[in-house]
Amino acid sequence: MAKSQTPMMKQYYEIKEKYADAFLFYRVGDFYELFEEDAVLGAKLLELTLTYRNKNTENKIPMAGMPHHAIRNYIDSLVDKGYKVAICDQVEDPKDAQGMVKREVVQLITPGTMMDEKPEQATQNNYLTSVIFGKEEYGLSYSDLATGEVQTTHFNSFEEVFNELLSLQTKEVIWLGELNQNQQSVLKKANILVSSPVTEAQGESEQEFVVQRITNQSELTATRQLIQYIVATQKRQLAHLQIAKSYEAKSYLQMSHVVKQNLEIIQSSKTHKKMGSLYWLMDKTKTAMGSRLLKQWLERPLVLEKDVLYRQNMVQALLDDFFTREEISDALKNVYDLERLTGRVAFGNINGRQMRQLGQSLSQVPKIIQLLDSSDDEILQNYADDIVDLSDLGQKIMTAIVDDPPIAITEGSLIKEGYDKQLDDYYHAMHNGTKWLADLERKEKEATGIPSLKIGYNKVFGYYLEVTNTHKDKVPERYERKQTLSNAERYLTPELKEMQTLILQAQTNSVDYQYQLFVTLRDEVKNHIELLQQLSHSISALDVLTSFSILAEDKRLVRPELTNNQVIDVQDGRHPVVEAVLENDQYIPNNIEMGEDINIFLITGPNMSGKSTYMRQLALIAIMNQVGSFVPASSAKLPIFDKVFTRIGAADDLISGQSTFMVEMNEANQALKNATAKSLILFDEIGRGTATYDGMSLAGAIIKYLHQKVGAKTLFATHYHELTSLEQQLPHLKNVHVGASEKDGKLIFLHKIIAGPADQSYGIHVAKLAGLPEEVINQANEMLLEFENQDDHQNIQINDNQLDLFTPEAVVDKTQTDVLTNVDSDIIDEIKSISLMNKTPFELMNLINDWQQRLIKD
Repeated sequence: MAKSQTPMMKQYYEIKEKYADAFLFYRVGDFYELFEEDAVLGAKLLELTLTYRNKNTENKIPMAGMPHHAIRNYIDSLVDKGYKVAICDQVEDPKDAQGMVKREVVQLITPGTMMDEKPEQATQNNYLTSVIFGKEEYGLSYSDLATGEVQTTHFNSFEEVFNELLSLQTKEVIWLGELNQNQQSVLKKANILVSSPVTEAQGESEQEFVVQRITNQSELTATRQLIQYIVATQKRQLAHLQIAKSYEAKSYLQMSHVVKQNLEIIQSSKTHKKMGSLYWLMDKTKTAMGSRLLKQWLERPLVLEKDVLYRQNMVQALLDDFFTREEISDALKNVYDLERLTGRVAFGNINGRQMRQLGQSLSQVPKIIQLLDSSDDEILQNYADDIVDLSDLGQKIMTAIVDDPPIAITEGSLIKEGYDKQLDDYYHAMHNGTKWLADLERKEKEATGIPSLKIGYNKVFGYYLEVTNTHKDKVPERYERKQTLSNAERYLTPELKEMQTLILQAQTNSVDYQYQLFVTLRDEVKNHIELLQQLSHSISALDVLTSFSILAEDKRLVRPELTNNQVIDVQDGRHPVVEAVLENDQYIPNNIEMGEDINIFLITGPNMSGKSTYMRQLALIAIMNQVGSFVPASSAKLPIFDKVFTRIGAADDLISGQSTFMVEMNEANQALKNATAKSLILFDEIGRGTATYDGMSLAGAIIKYLHQKVGAKTLFATHYHELTSLEQQLPHLKNVHVGASEKDGKLIFLHKIIAGPADQSYGIHVAKLAGLPEEVINQANEMLLEFENQDDHQNIQINDNQLDLFTPEAVVDKTQTDVLTNVDSDIIDEIKSISLMNKTPFELMNLINDWQQRLIKD
């Protein structure tokens, strides 16, 4: 179909060509229009009416429009779905235009550059990420445009980069470098939009400021790419962009995205909501920026003892000084989101209400400083010294902006009387005009004898005198008829026309002048951007630490003692989240005692008895410790861990297309390859995804590898009771089990960890609790008795000389082949040579079927 070549459509096509991957919202009068393919798809996605331009010609053009004042919802809807939106506005007054009105794209809104968050998103960061793939490593940089935060790091593999993207919950990544088909598929399944870098030079001054402290070349390139893209899409100066901070993964407690999911640190693994997570439990903050900072701390717990101790000391001081803490907490309730308000000032899209929120927040700072300074604790006094006092700026804002300002900043009613002399003159003229009109109405009633005479106003005729038909015979000759109504006549007088000119001129001048005053005030605030950001960080950190002290008091938490010898001694430990959702103190606490001589707890016991809760409990206590919080226990001694690994739960990995068992093996392999003696490992039911003896062999081999080669503190839960004999071979392994007892044929869970192995799994009892039919339960008991009579239950033995052959990559292959002692040697060779990681579950099923058929024939 030929493109329409009318002047307007020609302009549209020229602009659209530059933004081919975005919906182009093209301003026409009071509407934004979509044309061509944008209109067809947009009408479907946004439920708009699809119409046609030139509909009676061969070159009819699909179009769909929306009112200019309502586009925010339409933009949000498209961006939430992963699309980009280019806003094309008229950039000159149509009255001044010669020919076509000049139009330009004034902003490109993408999933990673959204700033107008919904209320429920106030505590969430929206990170735009930039990745470059160099010769030897990946550079990664990210920013939240709403706050100006910029951080950068580097990785050695795509897997590490992808894990970071998932942890950041980024919606958009600017990618420079090759992406193979599998990598593209993985990013798409994770709903991450991949955008191309900007090719032309953009934002050189912003780049130089942001990258000034970066020394790594990959990080430098990725950050420049990030800033260039932001400036190019937002098309304005961005004074709030902060100097980039470079970090390394090892500078924090290392946890993969999967580990965070398994431990439900940020969100529930079932609902994917905050409710039911550690973040939910610990968030007693009073500000949105404090809540976001808490989330960041939980994502990256500390590993330096001095940093942990500093936060603990702050929490202790706030806990001890009850009155100071309560008054600080009350003051924080009146502090708005300084971070994002500062971003709006720099971005130029702050309105009157938000400006007043900024002023109100700044006015609380002196009170907070005074409260900290008057404390008897030196650490709180020192914290007060680091808080920037910008209350003078706050007072100026409060003096300028009316108490209840409108959202629009271009329609007046924004600046208080008394703030500016020129504006006061306009106000005076308007007020006097109003009084003059009231006096005129009174005088005209007396002069004409028309009691119902009144002065009115409309936008078409301005001010007028209105007389009902009943009294129109009393109208004097000096009245000039202006409009006839069904029951009245409207008139003008020379005096009224003269005063109208003065009043309307004052109103117009007042509106324009108020906007100028607001912009001047905004620019003055913009000069304080760096100090405002510094203040934001101080207040948000104080908010989180105050939250920790409130939590410690409410939930009976204790200050943990840090140990340097990998000793764990937690008395009466509790799973903080499970305890919070249980009623009437139903949670049963447990001790966790692992001295220098014990690295592995082999945990046995029935399902539903609390093994997984016990394991997660230790991990969450460790994480709470390393963010500087107190922990749920009666006493606790803990080391500082460098990494946490988990293998908990059974589920397919839908993003990478891996089966449950392959996911299990991959997660186990990550721990075997990367854990150190300072790591924490939680393994729950390793080996249950395959045949019994295969799984048992794998579990046993992994335990021994962890014991002899890794030395990490490990909680290993299993139903393979045969493995409990490993305690006799491995001096740093200890058997523990979850207590359970039978009474009148019923299973009673004690939820208590007891030394020694469990005597049985109680699987059939659990099935009975689940409500399986009695016939099934009875049949299962009979079959169990037959199996027990047939099987001698020999415990597995793994010799030290066998262990020497193990590598993390070979654990799967070797333990699989160890149990195949009487099968065809050709098949064994094939099994040894196969690379499991490069096969799909379907391909593996075909291979196994082929081996089975050949064995049957043999």
